[in-house]
Amino acid sequence: MATSPHSDVTTDGIRIQAAAEFLPHEQIPSEMLASGREPLPKSVFRYKITMTNVGERSARLLTRHWIIVDADGKREDVRGKGVVGEYPHLAPGESYSYLSFCPLPTTWGTMEGSYQFERDDGSRFAVAIGRFFLVPTAPPLALESTSN
Repeated sequence: MATSPHSDVTTDGIRIQAAAEFLPHEQIPSEMLASGREPLPKSVFRYKITMTNVGERSARLLTRHWIIVDADGKREDVRGKGVVGEYPHLAPGESYSYLSFCPLPTTWGTMEGSYQFERDDGSRFAVAIGRFFLVPTAPPLALESTSN
């Protein structure tokens, strides 16, 4: 059985699918090139997250926590509000997808973490983002289905 570098995890009715693809240097987004980061990262990966409410209660994403580990074992924790400047609210059956980027000083690594969601009644809960792999051999992302 073939294994996938991607992840697919459901927590409390919220399904998180994560996948990444390697970007050759000529495809690095201009905002990363203009960030003043010297030198350029050894590898840049584009990743896609799709979150789907497979449960019976609505929820809004509040925060994110990423754990990024490079090939040398160096860990970086990244925390922030929302995702790509948004706070998606998912009613039962709704999905939200977004793309972002992860630069690495090595040729491969992993990402995993969690999102903090809030129900309409104010209760909060953590949703796992399963470990996925940032590897040059990952299959290309299906970008045509990306939508908010």
